[in-house]
Amino acid sequence: MIPVALGLLFALLAIGIPIGAMMLILALALDFGFSPMPLYRAVGELSWTSSSNYLLVCVPLFILLGEILLRAGIAERLYQAIMQWIGWLPGGLMHANIGASMAFAATSGSSVATAATISVVAKPMIGRYGYSERLFYGSVAAGGTLGILVPPSINLVLYGWLTSTSVPALYMAGILPGIVLAGLFSASILIICLLRPSFGGYKIETSWQSRIASLPSLLPPLFIFAVIIGSIYLGIATPTESASLGVLAALVLAALYRQLTLRMVMEAVDGTMRTTGMIMLIVMAAWFLNFVISAMGLVAAINSAIASMGLSPLGLLLSIIAIYVVLGCFMDPLPMMIVTVPVLTPLVVAAGYDPIWFGILIVMLCETALITPPIGMILFVVQGVRRRGSITDLMIGVMPFLVSLIVIIAIVLLFPKAVLWLPSLLN
Repeated sequence: MIPVALGLLFALLAIGIPIGAMMLILALALDFGFSPMPLYRAVGELSWTSSSNYLLVCVPLFILLGEILLRAGIAERLYQAIMQWIGWLPGGLMHANIGASMAFAATSGSSVATAATISVVAKPMIGRYGYSERLFYGSVAAGGTLGILVPPSINLVLYGWLTSTSVPALYMAGILPGIVLAGLFSASILIICLLRPSFGGYKIETSWQSRIASLPSLLPPLFIFAVIIGSIYLGIATPTESASLGVLAALVLAALYRQLTLRMVMEAVDGTMRTTGMIMLIVMAAWFLNFVISAMGLVAAINSAIASMGLSPLGLLLSIIAIYVVLGCFMDPLPMMIVTVPVLTPLVVAAGYDPIWFGILIVMLCETALITPPIGMILFVVQGVRRRGSITDLMIGVMPFLVSLIVIIAIVLLFPKAVLWLPSLLN
């Protein structure tokens, strides 16, 4: 059964079936081919159960928040302000790509939204300042991965939902690794541009007067981050309620910038519905696939197979990392999490690891999958904005940042207390 399932999975991936439809087809094929019971009759109930969870309401809200910030011009003002402050470094605007992605990720919760937004804003700059196109767009793609690690993160919400882990604790645990990873991305740019100055483009001229004048543009993301995270930790709102407060704050900011029009709101809602529809199809299809493989005993077989291998706790983690690296070459992070987390988390917790720490590790592995060829979702998002050349350029451009991701994963493995320090303060 397992070889047949894997063969069908790779066949569907090879012909380009969308990931949500692919998982549904795989589940139905396993049901009709191997199950003695008509499991497909549970599709309706499972779809409702998986999509009506209160915690998941925050997913479309965070997407809407990012759409409003983009269409109100707040993201572009943020980018210009960060450019004024760190554009003088070797690599110039590539550091601004990372910084703006970090700031936008702290409001949108989505890597796709972060990468798409910063790509649109940064695209006109590349020819103007003579950057290496591969490295420039590679920095945009790498910065986009921060969207699922820096709180508020949709993927952390999904992990908390799948494992009944505290979302506020996961948010706290993601802050320090997110900052360190952004620093590693910038360090990679700095080293490359010192070794190859031609990759860093022309020096950006600015003045302290311009920097001071740009400070107000840095305040909106900080304000929204404070509203979302502050409302959670002050006990004012749940993660779902904090997302609605973030949307309200974004609408207020759009009004202050005189960008709050009916057309803008309708465009933001339209973009939100498209992205949410894609995500919820994946959630429902993956939930049904989990149900099918569990009912057929495949989950129990996998658990028994791993347990029978007699792996040490570290060996178990390294095996999981290897699985995610391989799957990340062919699957998007969202379905990968939904399919694997319910199976792997009990094994890891039984081995003595903290579920909060493991959640951060899983999200980092998903970050790696987002820019891992050949099916790195963010690579296709950035190429869609770029609209010229080959996606191979982006695959080459992200290689230094994949090294940074490997380094942060190693740091998290070696120093788990660094991840759990902030959540311990929350306790």
